[in-house]
Amino acid sequence: MLRIENLHAYYGLAHVLQGVSLDVKPGEAVSLLGRNGAGKTTTLLALMGYLKPKPGVIEYEGRDISRLSPWRVSRLGLGYVPQERGVFASLSVRENLTVAARRGRKGLWTLADAWRLFPRLEERRDNRGNQLSGGEQQMLAIARALLLNPSLLVLDEPSEGLAPLIVEEIIRTLRDVRDNGLSILIVEQNARVAFAVADRHYVLSKGAVCYEGATADIRANEAVVKQYLGV
Repeated sequence: MLRIENLHAYYGLAHVLQGVSLDVKPGEAVSLLGRNGAGKTTTLLALMGYLKPKPGVIEYEGRDISRLSPWRVSRLGLGYVPQERGVFASLSVRENLTVAARRGRKGLWTLADAWRLFPRLEERRDNRGNQLSGGEQQMLAIARALLLNPSLLVLDEPSEGLAPLIVEEIIRTLRDVRDNGLSILIVEQNARVAFAVADRHYVLSKGAVCYEGATADIRANEAVVKQYLGV
């Protein structure tokens, strides 16, 4: 489904990504793990078209998307939940969800599905985006991405800054989404969240993949856990 090969990226003269390679198979949940500054968010920005690789290949469903603009990448079936959430402050919850909703090629996520996943959003459906708590805004950002009816859900630090109870709700939701067959690529600094959601993990350090493996493999590798994950 997704293949990233030898991805390099720069911010000005700073060489941030240094040959990142990874893949996500249909129906699979994959995480990018690592400390702050490892290159996780930069990888997603390159994937979504906000940063052009120099060099590197990004293929989605067999098509090279390395040079596409963000809106074209999204139209191909990638639903992006950015780290800053991107909630429209002046729109209601319902308007945030429906403004860009579209029918999908594989199944159909609807407003009713959003209410089912996040009952709290239905309770606050007429509240504006700037009247929501941080946890509610994260729920809204995830639900909005799902209403794009993507074939790959891409999330950047969905648990960041949230209370433990809200984090557990996000985990349950992402497991539900995964179990319904939607592919997921999730960036997390919180390894516990990544282990709870994803089947396979890539550990990044200084802009490169330093380890790849299933949850059990990483948990069993004490050196990787201590050096790169800090848990």
